[in-house]
Amino acid sequence: MKKTSLKFAAVLLFSPLTFLSANAYEDKQECTETGHSRFIFSWPITSDCDKKPRGGTSKGADVAFATQLRKPWLALQQAGLSKQERDRRAILAMQGGYKVNFDFLETVGFSEGYQSDRPYQSWGTEYVYVVEDKPNLISLQHIMVMFFKQEDGSVSEPMVMKHWRQDWRFEDTALLEYSHNNTWKKRLLSKSVVEGTWSQAVFQVDDSPRYESFGKWQHNGSFSTWISQTTRRPLPRREYSVRDDYHALEGFNRHTVTRHGWVQEEENWKLVLDKAGKPVSQEPYLAKEEGLARYQALKDFDFSGGDKYFANTEPVWKLVRTTWSELIANYPNIKLKKTHDGKPMFMPLFSLAVEFAENKMTADDAQKRVDVILANYLIKN
Repeated sequence: MKKTSLKFAAVLLFSPLTFLSANAYEDKQECTETGHSRFIFSWPITSDCDKKPRGGTSKGADVAFATQLRKPWLALQQAGLSKQERDRRAILAMQGGYKVNFDFLETVGFSEGYQSDRPYQSWGTEYVYVVEDKPNLISLQHIMVMFFKQEDGSVSEPMVMKHWRQDWRFEDTALLEYSHNNTWKKRLLSKSVVEGTWSQAVFQVDDSPRYESFGKWQHNGSFSTWISQTTRRPLPRREYSVRDDYHALEGFNRHTVTRHGWVQEEENWKLVLDKAGKPVSQEPYLAKEEGLARYQALKDFDFSGGDKYFANTEPVWKLVRTTWSELIANYPNIKLKKTHDGKPMFMPLFSLAVEFAENKMTADDAQKRVDVILANYLIKN
């Protein structure tokens, strides 16, 4: 496979998640009447073919899965580790290169006459990089690197995109939780409540906050797993452009690390809110959704495009993260505009990162640009 260039990647960075592939799974049931694929766990559970999954339409290149045990998994199994260190190694075991399958399905509807949405299904290839590794803090950055099959059978140049980030903190007493209407509020916890726990803060592609919760890791010889407390989240990208019948997700995550990768399971309730951000008094929940993201370790996959992007843009993204940390520390709440001059925040930040990588500015100039960009989207209250 050919190596990518940052200049080419910049074009693709303007369309987060649009290049995720939705190739038919080999194990999907076929609808004999229409020939359309049907999600095997459709709601309601019938042979109805109306629930053909939605998602990306491009076709990714073939991949090969790793068969040897991963080094981070072996490090996690080492005898004699303290509980905190074994927790740390479980988090660090999420690093590496993966094929990621995303599946989301509404399983229960609560309102009278409710019609479920089509399932969502896509996949991509990405590398999870360790940004920080400290005793009480681990930060992991996801970067997607995709190759596509073209009509003539050839494989495209790689497309590279900065994806989401997850920060893990040990015994964290200050959480930033999503409220409503693009607003996040701080929540303080007592030391006794968070004893032995790790918080997971999830950030969007522009490093703005998404959601945060906390929970405890559990370990055995087969897997290590962490389950969060219930928390609110804003509508995901796969939903907010096509749905306006609910306003937030309320749910929890389970992360399970295995010998060949890891799995993120979600259980979400689609929540209808009033203007004050409170659940409506009648029928506050629209539906329940199950989500599954499977990270399967790859072998012989060319992630060099991601390596190059990460190395060359990390200095400017560190400025972005630091600036966000200062804003979160200085404001009681964070409220953001969805767009400025018709553009979502990731667009000017992604452009800035590529300009920096191409040596078109100093770190001081980059910091000034970061300050201006974030100020354009922050609503002070």
